[in-house]
Amino acid sequence: MKKRKQSILYKGNLYSIQHDILNMKALCLITVKPGKVDTVVEILKKKRKIIKNVMIVTGRADVTALLNGNIDEINNTVIDFKKIKEIVTTETLIEVEVNMGW
Repeated sequence: MKKRKQSILYKGNLYSIQHDILNMKALCLITVKPGKVDTVVEILKKKRKIIKNVMIVTGRADVTALLNGNIDEINNTVIDFKKIKEIVTTETLIEVEVNMGW
């Protein structure tokens, strides 16, 4: 269950939402050097506690990592990914909540 602290400040016709998100999810799309998928998967499985799942995928990414933690933990984990020499690029998709009015 997500715990959130949120407040909405009204300034004229501008709304500013300030919140402290304690728990969120992110999906990191990872592209690796040719022939290094298995190596990267093994490194990621040992890397950090916020990595909940690592999958080899098809498409523009080679590997995905499902992350679950606060924004600082997610940020630090993605920064650590950049230190793995077999990783070429990363793209991180962070979960957002949208009220569609349904």
